Formats: sequence, structure tokens, C-alpha cells
Amino acid sequence: MGELEENNEVGIKSLFAQGVSSASVDEIDDEVEAENIRKVEAALFVSGKFLSISDLVALSDVNPILLKKILADLKDKYKESGMEVVEKEGKWKMDVALDHKDTVNKLAGGQSEFSKAEQETLAIIAYKHPMKQSVLIKIRGNKAYEHVKRFVELGLVHKKRIGHTAELSLKDEFYDYFNLTRGEKLPE
Repeated sequence: MGELEENNEVGIKSLFAQGVSSASVDEIDDEVEAENIRKVEAALFVSGKFLSISDLVALSDVNPILLKKILADLKDKYKESGMEVVEKEGKWKMDVALDHKDTVNKLAGGQSEFSKAEQETLAIIAYKHPMKQSVLIKIRGNKAYEHVKRFVELGLVHKKRIGHTAELSLKDEFYDYFNLTRGEKLPE
């Protein structure tokens, strides 16, 4: 018998000597598992962005092997729900189910994260990227400089200097933010 097995056997005998039954151990295991599921679920719900397995391990302190099982279980749990657990390129996030996004957008109301002018500027970049900033300014006017600055700060757009202008292209964060896949045709 190895040292680890001996330690486990001694630990188990110690628990039974203290009056802890095997049913109690099972109850403790169930409670720990339920708590781990709640931690992972909460992290996915609050983050609003895709998280890697290492991010989730750091946030929840759950073993990576157990974490993968929890993620698969959560994906199944939310399959028939208004929410869904989405996996993309090894990263995970919780989001509103696609068939309920219109409803949620109506309910959300209030002020959008982007002004109408910013939305229009970002839409042009998305449809024409990569594009020169000078072309964007001709289309949208000087106010687009501030829009581009904000999109770069948010990590949605990459700006690369080319001569007297800059080339604008979409970053992976844009696709994550809008729950799109790179190369996917954007809606008309």
C-alpha cells in the first residue's frame, strides 16, 4: 500500500472514529459539489465575457478536471432555458439564449452601451474591415475619431498606423462581445 493510500485510509478511519458515517461523507461530498457548481455558474453569469479554463480555475478554485464536467453539466442544464452556456475555442460564457435576445433587448430598454452614432460607426467598421480610418472619417465625419478611440480602448478594434492614416480592423474581443464567429457573414 502506498503512502497516499495509507494517509487516506488513516483519514477515513479517523472520520469514522469521530462518529462520521459514510452517509455523512456522501452528504459532505454532495454539498462541496453543489457549492463548486454554484461558484462556476456565478463566475460565468457575472463575467459577461468568454473565460478560459485557467480563468475559471482561478476564480472558482475548482479542479480543472471537475471544472470540465461542471461546464458540460451546466451546458446541458441551460439547454432548454432562456440562458445558455456557450463554449467557443476552449473558452466559456453564459449568455441569453439566441431565441430570446430580441425579447431581452426590448426589456433592457434604457440607454444603450453605445450611442446611435457609435453603433453606426462600428457597423461600418465591421462591414468594411480592414479599412482606412480616413475612409471612415469621409463617411462618418470628424466625430468618428472619438468613436474609434473608444472602440480601441474597449479592445473591440485594432488601429495600426499606415502612413498618414490608420488601418482599422476587428479584434477577437469584438466577436466575443457580439457573440459572433470570425469569418461568419454578418447579418444584413
